[in-house]
Amino acid sequence: MADNQSLLKRKDAATPRGVGVMAPFFAERALNSELWDVEGRRYIDFAGGIAVLNTGHCHPKVVAAVQAQLQKFTHTCYQVVPYASYIELAERINALTPGSHAKKTAFFSSGAEAVENAIKIARFATGRSGVIAFSGAFHGRTMMGMALTGKVLPYKAGFGPFPAETYHAPFPNELHGVSSQDSLDALQQLFKSSVDPKRVAAIILEPVQGEGGFYVAPKDFMQQLRALCDQHGILLIADEVQTCFARTGTMFAMEHYGVVPDLMTMAKSMAGGFTLSAVCGKAEIMDAPNPGGLGGTYAGNPLAVAASLAVLDVIEEEKLLERSNRLGDKLKEALNGLKASMPHIAEVRGLGAMIAMELNKPGTDEPDADYTKRVQQKALEKGLILLTCGVYANVIRFLMPLTIQDEVLAEGLAILQAAMQEAQ
Repeated sequence: MADNQSLLKRKDAATPRGVGVMAPFFAERALNSELWDVEGRRYIDFAGGIAVLNTGHCHPKVVAAVQAQLQKFTHTCYQVVPYASYIELAERINALTPGSHAKKTAFFSSGAEAVENAIKIARFATGRSGVIAFSGAFHGRTMMGMALTGKVLPYKAGFGPFPAETYHAPFPNELHGVSSQDSLDALQQLFKSSVDPKRVAAIILEPVQGEGGFYVAPKDFMQQLRALCDQHGILLIADEVQTCFARTGTMFAMEHYGVVPDLMTMAKSMAGGFTLSAVCGKAEIMDAPNPGGLGGTYAGNPLAVAASLAVLDVIEEEKLLERSNRLGDKLKEALNGLKASMPHIAEVRGLGAMIAMELNKPGTDEPDADYTKRVQQKALEKGLILLTCGVYANVIRFLMPLTIQDEVLAEGLAILQAAMQEAQ
């Protein structure tokens, strides 16, 4: 079997540098919250494949569901020959998402695909073309996804021009001096200087920004944004690609706000590592595009659909909503407990188990990206996989499986503390 060093050389020779890779080792196997590389070294996974593994690596019920589907068929293209499991999953998501109105759900493959289709649906339903997103947002690497994304490096630099009639307003962020009212005022300024609100099809936002730094949208802001959309006939799209399926302590982050979006996108943890995404929304809006206007050859793949149905069962049977909240409480307690000895910690925040730690230069408001990177590297050397994020690259985000064993969580947090101390 090849070792890590030889595989690194082969990777560099065979794959483009634009596909950035964090770890200098290669996975051989994984189970729940642990991963082993090709040389047999064990790692604790606090990244979860970037929020994809809320139910852990290789959950036995997910594996069994996929194995059972493998014995039946792997692909027909739902648009050619449909299958009942697609309908069952749509029914379950329609019932689980916020709001008591009639809903419909369409399935796709990636989060970016879901975002693209949500914009398509919104434009068709409203007959309008303008779209507003927020600073720090991440909505994907497709051309429309990049247009909506509010972070230039590394996602947008060198790839333009992007689709027209996309606009950005500042996302409310108390730590960085942006209030809810500041964001709402900026939207009003956009309506005065850049785009007639009657031309805006949708406003899209992440309830908790993912790549942007795990900043949580304030409740008052979300409620006033809903009112603003209603005032101007604009659709509100909640991008729940990273927040969906129990990460924030509820099935969907929008449940924290008492606000019902017109459309929702979801992906990542909805299928336990299999490629699946969805757009769910008000039935009349989802029905607006003509037959053939939505779809995709691999959209709603039967293996991924089987995995997603199993994920929903696991979340219910193992009470992962409650587990998410308990895990988040443990994380916040542990991280806040480090503040006295770790002056770099500027803030610990999040909903449920979607927790982040922002790191600044001690005694200042200046982001410390270098320290953040050192912590990540030291942790990796000690066997802990961490992810960074944020516009200033100074945020560590925690996305371990919700099924992580208590003793593995404690071990990972001990490694984190040692890494932070060594990186100072």
